[in-house]
Amino acid sequence: MAETKTRKKTTTAAARPGCFFCAVAGPQLEAMFENVLPENTREHFKSSRVEFLKGVRSMLDARIAQLSEHPRKGTKVAVE
Repeated sequence: MAETKTRKKTTTAAARPGCFFCAVAGPQLEAMFENVLPENTREHFKSSRVEFLKGVRSMLDARIAQLSEHPRKGTKVAVE
């Protein structure tokens, strides 16, 4: 018999016993931001996360392009 295991995402204190943020502060802050911040503010924060990741991708693309350039061999000499 083949058994399949599923991975659950846990966000409770049981996830990391002894971690203050996971056990106490994290859930309280999450609840505060869900109830206090207006919908348009939450959308701005979501958009900023996406823009941040796009910036990181742009930096990586530039570095990959720089490393991918082939060095020039030899020099040009003008002949008269």
